[in-house]
Amino acid sequence: MDLILASQSPRRKELMALLPYPFTIIPSTFDESTITDPDPETAVIKIAEGKAANVAAAFPESVVIGSDTIVYQNKILGKPKSAGEAEEMLRSLSGRTHTVYTGVTLMKGEKAHSFVEKTSVTFWPLTDEEIGRYISTDDPYDKAGAYGIQSGGALFVKEIKGDYYAVVGLPAARLKRELQRFLSCFQP
Repeated sequence: MDLILASQSPRRKELMALLPYPFTIIPSTFDESTITDPDPETAVIKIAEGKAANVAAAFPESVVIGSDTIVYQNKILGKPKSAGEAEEMLRSLSGRTHTVYTGVTLMKGEKAHSFVEKTSVTFWPLTDEEIGRYISTDDPYDKAGAYGIQSGGALFVKEIKGDYYAVVGLPAARLKRELQRFLSCFQP
């Protein structure tokens, strides 16, 4: 059975490669901005479903995996559009605990299964210098919450409770188990 990852994220590609299944990458063209639900768990699932459905429509015989990650600190923190927005996000996370939600949807034809992995991340208090140095790099701009835990943002993290890989963008261990169950539905 063909397996498709509906993402162009290099991080998700690396994590998918840990699973014992061959897969193809076909990026979704789903417009995430159409999802405006303020509830992070609902929003992340709707986006993951939208990404999966967008690709599954063209490949109804394949199992498509859609995924999205949201950082939540009193509101959803998306990908910053400017240095000012990145700085504002990092200041709001400084010295506090926030929640990262990663939603995953598995889809084949009309059959779909979604789940959310929730992880708490606590940052050290950040100095102006740390924030300034970090936002001067390219790292914060393609990541929810303006940081990459697997790259320069690792220096901000005091504590994590939950799945580290979900914060990176794909809860690989849980995905393996959920995918095994989903695939068993199509066995003769």
